[in-house]
Amino acid sequence: MPMRIRSRLGAAALGLALAFGAGAPAGAAEKLKLALSTWVGYGPLFIARDQGFFAKEGLEVDLVMMEDVKTRMPALAAGRVDVAVTTIDTVLGFSTAERPLTYLFAIDDSRGGDGIVARREITSVAGLKGRTVAYTEGSVSQFFLSVLLKDAGLTLADIETRNMTAGDAGAAFVAGRVDAAVTWEPWLSRGKATPHGAVLVDSASRPGLITDVMVTTVSTLEARRPALQALYRAWSAAVDWQKTHEAEADRIMAKGVGGWLEDPAVFAETRAGIAFYDAGMNRRFMDPANPDGILATITMAQSLGEAAGLFKAAAGPARMIATGVVAGVVD
Repeated sequence: MPMRIRSRLGAAALGLALAFGAGAPAGAAEKLKLALSTWVGYGPLFIARDQGFFAKEGLEVDLVMMEDVKTRMPALAAGRVDVAVTTIDTVLGFSTAERPLTYLFAIDDSRGGDGIVARREITSVAGLKGRTVAYTEGSVSQFFLSVLLKDAGLTLADIETRNMTAGDAGAAFVAGRVDAAVTWEPWLSRGKATPHGAVLVDSASRPGLITDVMVTTVSTLEARRPALQALYRAWSAAVDWQKTHEAEADRIMAKGVGGWLEDPAVFAETRAGIAFYDAGMNRRFMDPANPDGILATITMAQSLGEAAGLFKAAAGPARMIATGVVAGVVD
């Protein structure tokens, strides 16, 4: 695990404490550049910005839209952004021995927002054997499918793959061009609404598997730990605020995230398929001792990703989990 920066006595430490505390003086905000994409689970970041939770923590956070993970993650590794959000499995494909990445805290968990739509006669994952299945190779959709196939005693070699984006996969299923598609909303609902389609399985059955996380480089964590701790506190405060101001929160988040989620009603409907991680959930999920936590997901993603030839992990799963950011997660 990354080494913890230890507190030192003296004026320098006192200055850092003031800079990142609630009493930070005006003009002393610590700047962070955070890369994200258009996704409902990232909405609380805009609450943190617009409701002043970043500012309260002495932060000025620039939320930069980078839709393509193949742009977002190299930008993180190269230091063009300080932190990024993506799924647990995706991080493994971009972490290298030269620029190792570390998981800071969990953002959201898919609880039905992702899944597989299939022809009605296919009633189990085992029934996908020999069928044409559309999904995005190298993505969280492949990871999700690989886990389900493994549980059914199958591998990707047992199906006919059609490499498509999640949206294109959903559209191909609706048009009847493939037997099944790994996709997300609104395509799960659209697929289910067709005469030939049904939701075979969704992510509600596997909590913790499709989870978005905040990630940074090990070097950034070591150099800027107080700022990243402040980022976590601001996120937690925004999630708590969302719980008690749902309608207003949906308006803020829809406007901030934008794109196909800019309508608050659409945002609220899509949000029903995910869960935002609050402080309590993060303490449990990020704890390496939790058998159902992040360590299990990283380990599974590493095993399946390496078997598929997607990457060779640069470090063991446990070493990739940051300590001292989420309260209660320590060495």
